[in-house]
Amino acid sequence: MLKFWRVPRLESRNWPANPSAPGPKRERQSLHYLAYVPDPIAQLDIRLSAAIAAVVSAAERIVDSLDRAPPVMPSLEALARRLLRAESVASSRIEGLELSQRRLAQAEAAGEGGSDETARSVLGNVAAMVEAVRLGHRAKPLQVADVLAIHRVLMLATTTPGIAGKLRDRQNWIGGNRFNPGQADFVPPPSEYVPDLMEDLAAFLNRSDMPALVQAAIAHAQFETIHPFADGNGRVGRALIHVVLRRRELAPRFVPPVSLVLAGDSRAYIAGLTAYRDGRIEDWCLAFARAAERAAAKASELGSRLASLQGSWRERAGRPRRHSSAEALIQLLPAYPIVTLRSAAGILHRSRQAANEAIALLAQAGVLRATTIARRNRAWEVRELFDLVDAMERELAMPADAVAPRRPAPRPRRARSRTK
Repeated sequence: MLKFWRVPRLESRNWPANPSAPGPKRERQSLHYLAYVPDPIAQLDIRLSAAIAAVVSAAERIVDSLDRAPPVMPSLEALARRLLRAESVASSRIEGLELSQRRLAQAEAAGEGGSDETARSVLGNVAAMVEAVRLGHRAKPLQVADVLAIHRVLMLATTTPGIAGKLRDRQNWIGGNRFNPGQADFVPPPSEYVPDLMEDLAAFLNRSDMPALVQAAIAHAQFETIHPFADGNGRVGRALIHVVLRRRELAPRFVPPVSLVLAGDSRAYIAGLTAYRDGRIEDWCLAFARAAERAAAKASELGSRLASLQGSWRERAGRPRRHSSAEALIQLLPAYPIVTLRSAAGILHRSRQAANEAIALLAQAGVLRATTIARRNRAWEVRELFDLVDAMERELAMPADAVAPRRPAPRPRRARSRTK
């Protein structure tokens, strides 16, 4: 067992020469690099200034109100499912996995993502978020094995399932090149420190003596600093945010799409993590609280917009009877914006004939439009819903202090994480 240190430090390490490595000669030579070894946080004494504590408290009230006073919708589960997918898509996008809500829905309707590799990876992120939510509802103390379980679910859907649920055993780094960490933007702690640091993080996750948003912010930043996996660190780290918010009962029903805000201003996100590593924990907690507040407010707004959109569907469909299949499908469309006859019958728990009649009515009313998934599989989609979610993403991609978007927000480039 490694002995814990009292302050974070940079540790000098040697990278051996590799004559067979591709690239320029300088990339094949041995070199010295500095790896960052963070301070343990299980016993961290957290003291916020009065001003920042007030911001955190106000943000927690907004996040809490999303659950305590949710938007008026016939199906709150539909909103919860839509928010979870919005968060998963945004978290994946930060890692360079570009996927629209429509493409994700097509992949879900096709089953397991079909031949779309990116869709399969993002569906894996959806499954990892579901696992995170499940862990957040569990009363027993969290362990490192629980974090490994989230990673396992995530990575089994990727092209590298062999690393699923396993802590790294080699040095990794962010930025620079793929040959060595000599030009890296950040080098996490050497692999031998990772098991103890993860045990320390698990102990921190089980605390309840600080504001939930502060705990989520610090847990996320510490996890990203440890970078315990060969791949998937960003997505698992952002899933941990929601483990904390569920466990602390700040967001027991809905996932505030924090990643949508973080993805919208990647430079501020990276600057916040850098501030944390520099010891300016308050600065990071302030930035994170503001992101969570904005995400929760936008989630509530999305719920209200969805309710209004559903109202327009009912009007166009001739106000279906309360217990009709058409009304039931209208309630579920925000959660399942692309349906087949088979999937509609399944989610409605009704016969294929009843599902077919509901689809036909909504298609005739212009609510549903025919499309095709998996080449020959006929389906129907609600394009208005994708337009609505896309609009929310664009709004959150604009920095909070901007007056108006001057141009579409660029997608952040993927920060390369390398392992020897």
